[in-house]
Amino acid sequence: MEAAKGRGARSNATGRYEVTTSEAFDDGWTPEDEAPAPLRTTLTAEHARTLITRNTSPDIGFDRSINPYKGCEHGCIYCYARPSHAWMGLSPGLDFESRIFFKPEGARLLEQELSARKYVCKRIHIGGNTDPYQPVERELKSTRSILQVMQRFNQPFSIITKSNLITRDADILGPMGREGLATAFVSITTLDRGLARAMEPRASTPQRRLDAIKVLADAGVPVGVGFAPVIPGLNDHELESILEAAAKAGAQTAMYVTLRLPLEIKDLFREWLADARPDRADRVMSLIRQTRGGKDYDADWSQRMKGTGPVAELIGVRFKAAIKRYGLDQQRHVLDITKFRVPADARPQLELFG
Repeated sequence: MEAAKGRGARSNATGRYEVTTSEAFDDGWTPEDEAPAPLRTTLTAEHARTLITRNTSPDIGFDRSINPYKGCEHGCIYCYARPSHAWMGLSPGLDFESRIFFKPEGARLLEQELSARKYVCKRIHIGGNTDPYQPVERELKSTRSILQVMQRFNQPFSIITKSNLITRDADILGPMGREGLATAFVSITTLDRGLARAMEPRASTPQRRLDAIKVLADAGVPVGVGFAPVIPGLNDHELESILEAAAKAGAQTAMYVTLRLPLEIKDLFREWLADARPDRADRVMSLIRQTRGGKDYDADWSQRMKGTGPVAELIGVRFKAAIKRYGLDQQRHVLDITKFRVPADARPQLELFG
């Protein structure tokens, strides 16, 4: 299976909830010299009732989050959010990275929820599922409009991205960061531009992500680096070099997650490996299974983020040594929830929506 230009997935299998399935094949009637039509990104407005999503997962460090988009044009082949497209009758493959949903009323919904009488302020995480700064954000500015509401209410938040576009909002993130109301993480999986282009085709280049760390740090935002995911046999050898580069750019903290392959992701990742890195595909899958008790994936909440076994343990030991060496073992910033206020111009909405 060959890659479409700028796309990560090699296939577009029907979602698992559908009654019927379809598969593209060559019936011999299409002339060999006729090129297939390019895969275009389509945007669909989603008219949601609420914006803040809540979760009770014990291994996730936040209980509420906002995702301005469903689907992600970055096309990262390993993205754990891919299976969510199956809930909408779409494929976790190419559909996930080409059929993007956005919430045009997101800022209004957020203001409504933050203004509610029963609202209790806690940290909100932005981008826990799909990237809030994917390419369409340049035009839609959905994430920026949400940050503007956060700033008006002094609502503390954390945000994570693979995009340099986050620097556009340094005028919001900087002041809020200095007030203890915002932190940011930039995810860097490799410093190899070739691997990044193949694995994360429309995300910012590694250097651009390092540049983003520097811009945010200079603006006063407490910023960390996420080495996520660690893929044994593919990018794990870069652990120390990525953390060192991020520390030099201004990162203060770091985290990592070992590759997870739930549901459809395991097949999509195998297809990608066979095409993009055929010389090491078998070894990579073998090492992944060694971190998951001999399986492609173990969904146990106590183990799914880091894995188990000697391979996973060695990654953990190396990570702890590296963050100590590069000064990335600082205590995570605790955001200040005491500054939250409903601004005067939003209070009338209490009467309208209460």
